[in-house]
Amino acid sequence: MKRWITFNFRLSMLKAWMDSKPQLMTGVAYLEDGRVVVRDRAYRSFLIQRGYGFREGSLLILTGEEALYLLSENKLKLLDEECELGLKEAADRLIAEDPDVWVRFLIYRDLRDRGYVVRRGYGLGLDFLLYERGTYGKKPAKYLVIGVSEGKPLGLNDLLRDLKTAISSDKELILAVVDRRGDVVYYRVSAGFR
Repeated sequence: MKRWITFNFRLSMLKAWMDSKPQLMTGVAYLEDGRVVVRDRAYRSFLIQRGYGFREGSLLILTGEEALYLLSENKLKLLDEECELGLKEAADRLIAEDPDVWVRFLIYRDLRDRGYVVRRGYGLGLDFLLYERGTYGKKPAKYLVIGVSEGKPLGLNDLLRDLKTAISSDKELILAVVDRRGDVVYYRVSAGFR
């Protein structure tokens, strides 16, 4: 009898803990002219606090990879003319606008799943700014990330230009290579011996 009471107590404690655990917010966005737009104020605020999207007036615009990630995590319902899109339909429509969105999504998903905040990069060829865990909003990004598909050529001049950008902005350059299976391998790029 004592074991049964202990079991019921633990089960009720587990249920209470799960009920008190903050639930992940799900919201709605709209695909308009190849852009993913969030209008709802509460959901917009929720996303901004977690490092998603960029503001445009009273709207929040999600990048293609952010929208695909939120869809894959069931944190977003994406509507196009009041018709809900699944991950495949959304990917097909976003790829039509930006052929590299799927590769960026695979890298983005991998980094977010590892606990990093990832923001769209700046400059030509730089896909992402990567913040160390727990530093988003407190410190600047520590890494610049370039994404590339395995087998796709990457020009040495482009890589050197990105390395100079990283060095001049006091960041480390990471090369993220997506292989044919969709796995991501990361390489740190440096200037070499000093």
